[in-house]
Amino acid sequence: MDDKNIKDFKLLATAANYIKAEFEDLSKNWRGSPFEWVKTIPSGSKGKLGKLLVYQWCALKGLPVGRSPDSDADMMINEHRVEIKFSTLWQSGIYKFQQIRDQNYEYAVCLGISPHEAHCWVISKEILRNNVIGHLGQHTGASGQETAWLTINPLDPPLWLSDCGGTLTSAYDVLKKLSK
Repeated sequence: MDDKNIKDFKLLATAANYIKAEFEDLSKNWRGSPFEWVKTIPSGSKGKLGKLLVYQWCALKGLPVGRSPDSDADMMINEHRVEIKFSTLWQSGIYKFQQIRDQNYEYAVCLGISPHEAHCWVISKEILRNNVIGHLGQHTGASGQETAWLTINPLDPPLWLSDCGGTLTSAYDVLKKLSK
């Protein structure tokens, strides 16, 4: 590395030192949490983690779970095609469930993890179509409605989610009532 690159590197490292404290404050909320390790996982792996958490939680609760017959749904829960969406609590106090698409599933399970509690909603495809899919586009431009984001403040969720859960216990009750 030449002298200019060394100077630029040191300058960048100095800037990073000032910025570091801001990001360390963000992670303080998660210290001592049973989910602290989740914050270290790359964002590309968090979707897989969400699926595994929902699968294991449902299995431990005695719900029948299994593989989806195709990639349009993430799994089968109580004989229903289910898509899993996962979010950790953002610094602003919201969950943001991303990449919600109009695929072949009957319900979306949105699992949100915060440092010391979890939230969960079981949302039918009909409710998603009425309130999210085609309404809350994730991307802009001509194809902006292909995927959607669902933002939920767990302290003040939208009224249309009132029958979809909110707590793990109430989400389990919704899943338990699903039957074919």
